[in-house]
Amino acid sequence: MRCVIARFPFDLSKSGVLASMKGVKPEPVTGESVLIGRRHYPVKQVGEVITRQDRRDFTSGEVTRAMTRLGFTCRGALDPAPATRVLTPLQTASALLGSSMPVEP
Repeated sequence: MRCVIARFPFDLSKSGVLASMKGVKPEPVTGESVLIGRRHYPVKQVGEVITRQDRRDFTSGEVTRAMTRLGFTCRGALDPAPATRVLTPLQTASALLGSSMPVEP
């Protein structure tokens, strides 16, 4: 697929991105990220690896659009983490009634 990143055209493929990122250790994610394989990479790191350009030359939006079009999962900087704690119906009812029953999973 043809993408324009930092005013330069690139012919990218999903397999090509996977091959480029193979063996690259992900940096800590502080903003937008891309899921490649089983790892979350910062968008700017992925853009730098696949384009061989300095991170200041392109925006994270350009790389995010390209990765989304290739079928990768991208997360925004403000995407909340999914809730992990779920109460049973008995615990929910007890909490609503003000019971002294402990509400531990």
